[in-house]
Amino acid sequence: MFQFANPKMLWLLTVLLPLAAYYVYRLRNGAATITVSDTSSVVGVRKTWRYYGRHLPFLLECVAVALCVVALARPQSSEHGSTVRTEGIDIVLAVDVSGSMLARDFDPDRITAAKDVAAKFIVDRQNDRIGLVIFAGESFTQSPLTTDKSTLLTLLGQIRSGVLDDGTAIGNGLATAVNRLKESSAKSKVVILLTDGVNNMGQVAPLTAAEIAASYGIKVYTVGVGTRGMAPYPAYDMWGNMVFQQVKVEIDEQVLTDIAEMTGGEYFRAVDNRSLAEIYEQIDQLEKTKIDTDEFVKYNELFGRYLVWAFVLLVVGFGLEKLWLKRIP
Repeated sequence: MFQFANPKMLWLLTVLLPLAAYYVYRLRNGAATITVSDTSSVVGVRKTWRYYGRHLPFLLECVAVALCVVALARPQSSEHGSTVRTEGIDIVLAVDVSGSMLARDFDPDRITAAKDVAAKFIVDRQNDRIGLVIFAGESFTQSPLTTDKSTLLTLLGQIRSGVLDDGTAIGNGLATAVNRLKESSAKSKVVILLTDGVNNMGQVAPLTAAEIAASYGIKVYTVGVGTRGMAPYPAYDMWGNMVFQQVKVEIDEQVLTDIAEMTGGEYFRAVDNRSLAEIYEQIDQLEKTKIDTDEFVKYNELFGRYLVWAFVLLVVGFGLEKLWLKRIP
């Protein structure tokens, strides 16, 4: 950016107007005259370049004065910049992939809806490391903590039900997520645990895993997924075809609430796609990455170059007038 520190000094440019008026007046009234008896010998004499260039020294002097005025106005170039310091959060998404996550009370089903909102959450967390854990009857780390959002989204898209033994091992899923975070040096460590059932498998009790999380300073947000009442659950008929039957939705909300309270988190209940998306947006607002920005402006003084050019033009004008355009008085 370009600016003047003393822009009012530019009004001095108006001094050029009386200088030009005086120059014109002097040309018309101040020239020497000589009387001759006959001008026929000079009629038709071709004018040389000195005739046309006789005004050049004055023009150069005017430009030099203008440059001096601009220098007095202190022209500056400015550079705007900022220093950004980020304090990211380490987050592990623990997602239930049991067979019940194929229930159709969400569009198109619970697991797809969970993947969609998780993908948007990942994209929005630009400065955080995020990991991915899946669990059913057992648990598995789909992705360690990473800032590579592209790879993480690819791995998220590969999640599907049936890759692990069926069941709901909430304690194992949480314990695996805690294991990914326990060595983290981040000041904020968070687990978002999403499930649609009751803990019925695994070697680690959910509340035991919560105690371990609390001991490492890990905050756990729990999300119960499922409509209230009955929902179409997947089942297989005698020929191995998938069919859906109405089954009562059972989520151990008390355990999920206790896990959240023990770790300083919060429990949420999602009953449809919209409420699930709102829950992730709310968690996104609760766990904001700390970003400090220091803005600065650097000014570079430019008046020196204008003074140099003014001096050069004055020298050139003086040389033209006294040497190349020299005339006999």
